[in-house]
Amino acid sequence: MTDVLTVRGGFLALAALATGLAAGLFYTFDVAVMRGLASTDDRTFVTAMREINIKILNGLFAFSFGGAMAFTLIALGLNRSGPTVWWIVAAAVLYAVQLGITFRINVPLNDALVADGDPAKMTDPHPVRVAFEAKWVRWNHVRTWLCLAAFVSLIGALAEYGRSLP
Repeated sequence: MTDVLTVRGGFLALAALATGLAAGLFYTFDVAVMRGLASTDDRTFVTAMREINIKILNGLFAFSFGGAMAFTLIALGLNRSGPTVWWIVAAAVLYAVQLGITFRINVPLNDALVADGDPAKMTDPHPVRVAFEAKWVRWNHVRTWLCLAAFVSLIGALAEYGRSLP
């Protein structure tokens, strides 16, 4: 029984960790990265965002961004009853909405920015920035709040899980 509890709690903790990391990433973009880049010239902005969008695709990012949903779904499968289930369902739904926004809005904007080519060779990077910045920032705010809410839900699930231990 203890092994089952350890696995159930372990995946719940991994879900909270990965979701918290994803929320922190989006939050950092909200409160620091995009605000800092807002004061740069167009070429610097496009260059920086293009490089960030290329370099972010790595294993550490995959752990948080993809792991958040994977671990949450595993935790849901392992915790199918009791008070934790509704907290986990809430987290999964909130994170799924964030994923929908990411793949329908932010990723296509990122891809377009990369497809526009080398900013050093652009005659005028201003239209590229205008097509990207405001929409990307607006939807990143939404992603941030959704991830934070999913993280808080998983904290609620962990609290309920802790109360249910023998």
